[in-house]
Amino acid sequence: MKALTDLFSTDYGLMSIVGIAIMVVGITGFALVVRHKMNEPPRDKQA
Repeated sequence: MKALTDLFSTDYGLMSIVGIAIMVVGITGFALVVRHKMNEPPRDKQA
């Protein structure tokens, strides 16, 4: 319980939450972009 209290009530705890949230958003965005790129049809080479 002390860990949760420290997590939500201290500056380093709140910064940890912010850091974790930013990482989750970044990973989700990256996964969405990669998934979108994987579902595109292949482009023809015009060489």
